[in-house]
Amino acid sequence: MNKQKDYLDELEAEAIYILREVAGQFDRPALLFSGGKDSICLVHLALKAFRPGKFPFPLVHVDTGHNFEEAITYRDTLAKKLDEKLIVRYVADTIKEKKLSDGKGKFPSRNGLQTYTLLDVIEEFEFDACIGGARRDEEKARAKERIFSVRDEFGQWDPKMQRPELWNIYNGKINKGENVRVFPISNWTELDVWNYIKRENIELPSIYFTHERECILTENGQLMNTNEFVQTEEADVIVTKKVRYRTVGDMTCTAAVESEAYTVDDIIAELKEAKISERGATRMDDRVSEAAMEDRKKGGYF
Repeated sequence: MNKQKDYLDELEAEAIYILREVAGQFDRPALLFSGGKDSICLVHLALKAFRPGKFPFPLVHVDTGHNFEEAITYRDTLAKKLDEKLIVRYVADTIKEKKLSDGKGKFPSRNGLQTYTLLDVIEEFEFDACIGGARRDEEKARAKERIFSVRDEFGQWDPKMQRPELWNIYNGKINKGENVRVFPISNWTELDVWNYIKRENIELPSIYFTHERECILTENGQLMNTNEFVQTEEADVIVTKKVRYRTVGDMTCTAAVESEAYTVDDIIAELKEAKISERGATRMDDRVSEAAMEDRKKGGYF
């Protein structure tokens, strides 16, 4: 048997086991679903874990209002096709309700504001576990985190107060008001995700594949797409390039990469030559400081 398939079988089995542990240990879990490749894989894994029954959790999306149209269309289409409950809460509503300051500057990202909406939706539905598609290879703060990551009653994460996870034993015991963030594909790499997508023939939004797009060429060489939220200036260098997206987030802080990858096989070949993670290559919000992601996670970010 193909060794790669053996390896993917092990990763799949671990993720399914974790999803079933969540269903068994928690009363009100949720699966955070954005229409991005990692959360799409989680939904695929949930189908394997729980079909022919319904999911034991709703799909939840914290929508910044700055999302790529392709991802939102995919999100809605898949939820309808699977006949699973989709809960969407909007950062724009949180900004109004809490009188928060919206994103500022040339690229006014709302990523930092997602935390408020996420914590509100957790409180609204009393979720005690939120499943997400974060992986350890994405960013060093995520590499520190356990698969069952406990958050206090304020949604905060303390990297020095994590529980041991020995022999795949996951402790979901929490006090009232606390919740757990769960990462079933934490041990996967970006290449693992794409190999799994290929093996399982998983459909993805077209934005992950090469297409032509008008972009702003930034001083550090990033290709930021032009859209209604980005403030273009006369001095901006606007180029039309063949690009794709390695990660799909707030489009005001997510850069495209030049690519000729039209198929999953093309992407896999491209990734084998890549020397930087998808977040490191494309996410402006992670470049604010060395500890940008960790600071956001301590405040309640996923």
